[in-house]
Amino acid sequence: MTRKLLTFLVCYIICVGTMAQKAGNFNGLEMNMGNLFRLSDAETRSISPENITGEKGKGGMTSLEDGVHGHQARELGVGWKTNPFVWIEGGQTVTLAEIEGPGAIQHIWMTPTGNWRYSILRFYWDDEKEPSVEVPVGDFFGMGWGEYAPLNSMPVQVNPGSAFNCYWVMPFRRKCRITMENISSERMNLFYQVDYTLTQVPDDAAYFHAQFRRSNPTQGALHTLIDGIKGKGHYVGTYMAWQVNNKGWWGEGEIKFYMDGDNKFPTINGTGAEDYFLGSYNFENKKTQQYEEYSTAHAGLHQVIRPDGLYESQQRFGMYRWHVMDPIRFNKDLRVTIQDLGWRSEHRYLPQKSDISSVVYWYQTEPHAKFPKLPSKNDLEVN
Repeated sequence: MTRKLLTFLVCYIICVGTMAQKAGNFNGLEMNMGNLFRLSDAETRSISPENITGEKGKGGMTSLEDGVHGHQARELGVGWKTNPFVWIEGGQTVTLAEIEGPGAIQHIWMTPTGNWRYSILRFYWDDEKEPSVEVPVGDFFGMGWGEYAPLNSMPVQVNPGSAFNCYWVMPFRRKCRITMENISSERMNLFYQVDYTLTQVPDDAAYFHAQFRRSNPTQGALHTLIDGIKGKGHYVGTYMAWQVNNKGWWGEGEIKFYMDGDNKFPTINGTGAEDYFLGSYNFENKKTQQYEEYSTAHAGLHQVIRPDGLYESQQRFGMYRWHVMDPIRFNKDLRVTIQDLGWRSEHRYLPQKSDISSVVYWYQTEPHAKFPKLPSKNDLEVN
């Protein structure tokens, strides 16, 4: 055997061994169609009202006496849909999931009743005292106006009649806790399921964050989507619920990303609202001369609420832009704003006073900067 052939065989054996070792260590995260065939030692778990702890072999054990549908299941017994949802009384906060890590949430489904602005979702990672996610449930899933609209995208899907889904991957190392607060005076019910995996989390995995803000109306024709982010991370999405309080086209404003010490001028400067949401020319279908809704993998104008000549007096829009393939990375800090601009006479820009609500989604290292106080119940209300 020649020296060259021997060297080749040794390298081949080492390479195959390394590949096999890597294959055996696949942690079950970063899922896609290209790696769906790979085996992993990750453990799949799911929390719902029928298995509130997510423990193995503990689903469907709620007694008829304790289940919210125990009466409905009285002829069938335990295991037959005795506790498919939870009641959340007005003013009550319920823990939906509490998970010991390491692991990652991979999917959430829920269908809340009641006023979606009055149901506040919060996520806490690794025993932190301040939430990393604090958002009205409707806005978190792109339904800020409290009405169903189909949304079909990669990380967020909303299906008939009010089925909220998200596929944001949310890794945690020690613990995850998810709560829902009902700030309404009326009781609501919540069907939900949190699907997650228990597995090793990479050292470079950042934590998921989401924050809600509202300008009603905007001041100085400007809406701040986020400011005060401190740390290293990347911005991955925007949802906006925009009510226009004047006639005419309303979306001339530019979105601006100020990062890593930017002061007066940003590093990233868009060209208009519809451009940022990957549309063009007023979202208008030139044949029908109407707004045309669209919902795609990464962006959409999925909701248009048109004036009806009676109580729906203002035009309202729901839009999203996910930075899945083009995350906006920052090393120290981030601030994001959008201008509220329309048109006035003689082809001049009009500083508007719109009602704009937004949710921004990002990953970052912990600890994160404390969130501003969530608006009061009256200031959250859609009116």
